[in-house]
Amino acid sequence: MDGLRVIPTWRHGQERLYVCGADGRNVAWYDRETGRVNVLVEDRRQDVLEALRPYLTGPVTVGPPPVPTPAELARLALHPDDDLAPNRPGEALLIALDRDPGPTHRLRPDSRRQALAAEQTVGDALDQLEGAGWRTLHSVPLPGGDRVHHLVIGPGGLFVVHALNARRQRVRVADPVVRVGRGEPRPLLRRVRADADRVSYALTAEVHPVLAVTEPARLEVTAPPREVRVLTDTDLSGLARLGGVLKPADVEALHAMARDRHTWAKV
Repeated sequence: MDGLRVIPTWRHGQERLYVCGADGRNVAWYDRETGRVNVLVEDRRQDVLEALRPYLTGPVTVGPPPVPTPAELARLALHPDDDLAPNRPGEALLIALDRDPGPTHRLRPDSRRQALAAEQTVGDALDQLEGAGWRTLHSVPLPGGDRVHHLVIGPGGLFVVHALNARRQRVRVADPVVRVGRGEPRPLLRRVRADADRVSYALTAEVHPVLAVTEPARLEVTAPPREVRVLTDTDLSGLARLGGVLKPADVEALHAMARDRHTWAKV
């Protein structure tokens, strides 16, 4: 096989197998998710397939890489510092805790860690929607030190999702006030609506606000809040059933715009 070797890599939770020549340059790659072998050097096609033979599962499509869409080209043109797609759920809190972990021993739990746990729980649930054609961005920074916890774009439209920690506590929602356990009532729904308005302005598209409550002992909503969906983290998978609003090309185009840090500079 003239020095060809197969190198497995993982990207966004999916395995991709690269076929490299003796000089280290890529000759092809095999994407198991799509069942496609993308060949960069056509006259090495047979050698590539022979090298990949032990790894192929089921029927595969073989050919040159597909021509990138305008959205993909825009994404590739982004400087890494301006690309928000790699942000983890709770990215801003992770950075803050890394810089200042706080006292080792304290009487009360660090509220930042509780908020981080909520964002990670919600973020993990939203990331599961990717297979249904949805795209999620986490911890989107806004001017003034604000940020959107999660922005979800998919066939059912655009949603701003605010994560609220409520582990084993009763949550009462009376628009615009939300109260967790015995804590002070807060006008949280105003914040979620304001986030949706800012995102809508930046992307020039309709955006729906969502409050995602994580692991509540009980969730009470006195009346359906204006415009805001109130869901538990286990309800978020239901977004995958929504459709008929955006085509796949529109989803990718909006995602490419939203992942660019400069999009949010003036909202």
